[in-house]
Amino acid sequence: MRSRRLWVWPLVIVLLWLAVGGPLGSFAGKLAEVQENDNAAFLPASAESTEVVEAQAEFVGDEAVPAIVVWEDPKGLDDADLERIADQAAELTTVDVVDTSRVFPPVQALQQAPEQAVSDDGKALQLVVPLATSDSDVLQEAIAEIRAAVDGGNETDGLTAYVAGPAGILGDFAEAFGAIDGLLLVVALIVVLVILLVVYRSPLLPLVVLLSALLALGAASAIIYALATNDMLDLNGQSQGILFILVVGAATDYSLLLVSRYREELREHESVTDAMRVAWRGSVEPIVASALTVILGLLCLLLSDLTSLRGLGPVGAIGVALSMIVALTFLPAALLLLGRVAFWPRRPAYGSEHPQAQGSWGRVARMVGERARPTWVVVTLSLLALAALAPLFADEGVPQTDVFLTDVESVGGQDVLNAHFSAGSGDPTYVLVSQRAADRATRIISGTNGVADQPVIPLQATPASAGASSSTAGQSEPAAPDEPIVVGGNVLLQATLTDQPDTAAAEATVERLRTELDTVGTDVLVGGTTALQLDTLDTSARDRNVVIPVILLVVFVVLALLLRSLVAPLLLIVANVLSFAATLGVAAMVFNHLFDFPGGDPSVTLIAFVFLVALGIDYSIFLMTRVREESLRGETRPGILKGLTVTGGVITSAGVVLAATFSALGVLPILFLAQIAFLVAFGVLLDTIIVRSLLVPALAYDVGRWVWWPGQLASSAKHRKPGNGLWTKPQRTASAASLEA
Repeated sequence: MRSRRLWVWPLVIVLLWLAVGGPLGSFAGKLAEVQENDNAAFLPASAESTEVVEAQAEFVGDEAVPAIVVWEDPKGLDDADLERIADQAAELTTVDVVDTSRVFPPVQALQQAPEQAVSDDGKALQLVVPLATSDSDVLQEAIAEIRAAVDGGNETDGLTAYVAGPAGILGDFAEAFGAIDGLLLVVALIVVLVILLVVYRSPLLPLVVLLSALLALGAASAIIYALATNDMLDLNGQSQGILFILVVGAATDYSLLLVSRYREELREHESVTDAMRVAWRGSVEPIVASALTVILGLLCLLLSDLTSLRGLGPVGAIGVALSMIVALTFLPAALLLLGRVAFWPRRPAYGSEHPQAQGSWGRVARMVGERARPTWVVVTLSLLALAALAPLFADEGVPQTDVFLTDVESVGGQDVLNAHFSAGSGDPTYVLVSQRAADRATRIISGTNGVADQPVIPLQATPASAGASSSTAGQSEPAAPDEPIVVGGNVLLQATLTDQPDTAAAEATVERLRTELDTVGTDVLVGGTTALQLDTLDTSARDRNVVIPVILLVVFVVLALLLRSLVAPLLLIVANVLSFAATLGVAAMVFNHLFDFPGGDPSVTLIAFVFLVALGIDYSIFLMTRVREESLRGETRPGILKGLTVTGGVITSAGVVLAATFSALGVLPILFLAQIAFLVAFGVLLDTIIVRSLLVPALAYDVGRWVWWPGQLASSAKHRKPGNGLWTKPQRTASAASLEA
C-alpha cells in the first residue's frame, strides 16, 4: 500500500500541471495584445521632457505621433511628380487615425501651391501627418496603410516615397517585435534541445526538461497577461523578448541541477524514491537561493526611473519564480514516474562508479588543489586587464535610426530628410512657457546656437481644436484658428533644430536652451524627441548609481544567509563584479571594432549588470552550497575539490544553455537586444568557465576554512574525513545515508 502511495502524488502533480499549465501556454502568444510600445512605454517617469509630453496632450486634445512622408526625385520634382504627390496625400488622409486637421501643409494647400513644401534644392517634398493614437498595434496598421497609399519605398519614374518620422520608426519597431511570438521562442527551444541531447545523450530526458520550461513559460505568461490587462504591470516588446529567453534558460538551468543530483543519487540508492528524496533535499536550497537572488535583483529595477526598466523587473521576476516552482514540483514528479528509464540508454545503475572523479572535472579540481594561489592570481590579473577596457564601452545612446540592424524604410526616409531639409524639420523641440513670458522665451530660442533660422511659433488653434483651449482661469475659452492655444496660462512654442533630433549635437542645443531659458523662469520646460533622449541618458546614469548598489546589497544578504558566512559572499560578489567589468571590456572591443555598432542604448549596462551578477552568482551558489555540504562532513579544502568535481559538468552545461538561449535574442534586428544577447551570453560563459571553475574555488581553497567566517565551520576543529575529497574507488559512499539521517 505504501509503495502505491509513493506513485500517487507524483502522478497527481504531473496531471495537474498538464491540465492547468498546458492550456496556459496559449497566453505566451497573447502577450503581444497587451504590449505597450509607444513613447510612454519608455519615458523617464519624472523628467522634464515627460512633463512636456503630458502637456502636449492637453493642448491638442489627443496624443498624436507624427509621421513624416517624404517624396524624392534625384532629377528634381516636376509638375507630374507634384500632381501625383497631391493625389497620394489626399488618399493617405483617409486612414482612420490620421488627424487631418493637423496635416501640414494641409492637403488643399498642397494641391493648390505644392511648392511651399518642396525643399530648397527642388528634389524633395515633405508632409507631416499626425496620427491620433498611442496604441502600437493601431499605429503599425496605420503606417502600413499610409505606405500603401503613397507606394512607400517603390520607385515610380524616379519618384520615391518614404514614411519616416517618430510614427514610422515606431511602426518599424512594432514589426520587428512581431517576431517575438514565434521565431525567438522556436530558436531558443531548438538551441536548448540540441545542447541537452549532447549533455544527456538521451532522447527522453531533454523532452521532459523542455516541457518543464514550456509549462513555466505558459504559467508566467498567463499571470503577466492578467496583470497587464488590468494595468497592474507594464509590458513592452523588449520585456517580452527577455521574458521568453529568461524563463527557458532559468527553467533549464534549475532542471539541470536537479537532474544531475538525481543521477548521482541513483548510483547511491537502490530505491528511485530514496534517490529523488535526497536529490530534492540537496537541490532545493541552491535552486531557491539562486532563483531568489535573480528575483530580488530584478525587482530592484522597480527603483528605476525609466518606465521600460520598471516594467522589466516584475515581468522577469514572475518568469523566474515560475521556473523555480516547475523545477521543484513538476520535474521531480515526472522523473519519479519515469525512474531510471528517463536516462535511457545510459541508465545510472545502483552501486556503479561515479564518472566525475576520473573525468575532466576531477583533473581540474586536482589542479586547483595543487596550485590554488597561482591559479587565482593569474585569473584575477587577466580579468583586471580586460576590465581596464570597460571605460571604452559606449552606452551614451544612439539615434533612433541606428537602432535597427537591418534596412527599414523609416531609416531611409530620415536620410532623405537630412539630405534635403533642416535635420530637425518635422520633429520640433517644444517649449512650455507662460503666455506672458512667451515673447522673451521666443527671442532667446531664436538666438540660441543650434536652432534653425525658422520662425519660433506657438502651437496654434485649428478648426478641430479651436474650442478645446483653456483660459488662465482654467475655463474653456474658444480660440480662433491661427491664434495660440493657451492651457492654464501656458503656450507651447515650437522650434526647429539644425541637427537631427536624436544626435549629440541636438542634445547639446537642448542643454543650451534649458540653461538660457532658466533666466525666464524655472518653470519653463523643454521637451520633444531630443529632450527625451537627453533625459533618458541622465535618468539611466541616475538609475545605475541607485540600482546597482542595492542589487549588490541584496545579493550579499541572500548569500550570507545561505552560506552562513560573511567572507564567502564577499569573495563571490567581488569575483562576479570583476567578471562583469571584464565582460564590458571585451564587449567594447567587439562592438566597436568587430560589429561596428554606432553606440549603445543607455540602459544596456544596467540590464546586463542585473542579469550577469544575479545569474552569474547562480553558478557560484550551485558550487558553494555543495562545497558547504561536503565541508560539513569533513574539511573545507577537500570539500571544495569534491564540490567542484561533482558540480563541474552540470554547472558548465547550465551556463552553456543560458548563454545559448540569450544568444537567440540576436535573431531580432534591434541593436539593444543584440547587445544584451552578446553581453549576457559572453558574461555567463566567462562566469561559468573561468570564475566558477578556477577563480572562486582557487581563492576559497587558499583562504581555507576561514571562508566560512564567522560561521561555525570557520572555527570547527572537527575533521571526520581525511583525504582530498574526491572519490577513490567505485563503491557506495555514506553521503546519502548521512543526509537521510
